[in-house]
Amino acid sequence: MVKPVTGAQQRIIEAAEPGTGRLSGTAAQLDGLVRRGLAFRHPRPPHACFLTPAGHRLREGDAPVSPPGSSGADGRLAAEDGGFRARTGGPEDPPGGAARLREARAAWSGMRELRRMTRADGATDRLCGWERQHLVRAAALALEAAGFAPASEEPGGYEVRETPQPDAVQVRPVGGTPPDRVDEAWSRTLTEAGWQVSHHQGVRPPGPYLLASPRRG
Repeated sequence: MVKPVTGAQQRIIEAAEPGTGRLSGTAAQLDGLVRRGLAFRHPRPPHACFLTPAGHRLREGDAPVSPPGSSGADGRLAAEDGGFRARTGGPEDPPGGAARLREARAAWSGMRELRRMTRADGATDRLCGWERQHLVRAAALALEAAGFAPASEEPGGYEVRETPQPDAVQVRPVGGTPPDRVDEAWSRTLTEAGWQVSHHQGVRPPGPYLLASPRRG
């Protein structure tokens, strides 16, 4: 059973700065939130603490608290130990629905903030360190937050897979080829999320698919 946050921790989370998610509190209180995966410390001085996507969701009342995990300056905690796993289209995916979509959008908002806070130039249009280490989950999060349904939810939905290339993922329609507008929408969403996308035609299995890799820079 996961121990709930204390009243003081809850107040700190609720008082986080709008937009940035920056937290104020004692060192012990902030360390406790970091250990829970609800906050992370910025790698540059003054090493301020900010909400992870899990912390953002908790503030909005959409997510359970996850067990404590390892922390990382690049936000590795945000999408793995922070408790949210984007649906990739496989049988292990959790069910969808309005509450799930709110969680996905909160996680995506938090991930964009992590990009801004962990890049020297503050850019949000390129992947952060955690995303580059977890490409399948990163691409799946961008698609799910945009409102697209994976193959586990509806025929013709997408499935995000690893590829033999170490820096690319494959997004493939399952259960039927989607209309061109859907295929283009997937491509546009990933491009806007910081990916380089190309269209391909597979042989085994046959059918169209997208190949996406992190945009350089």
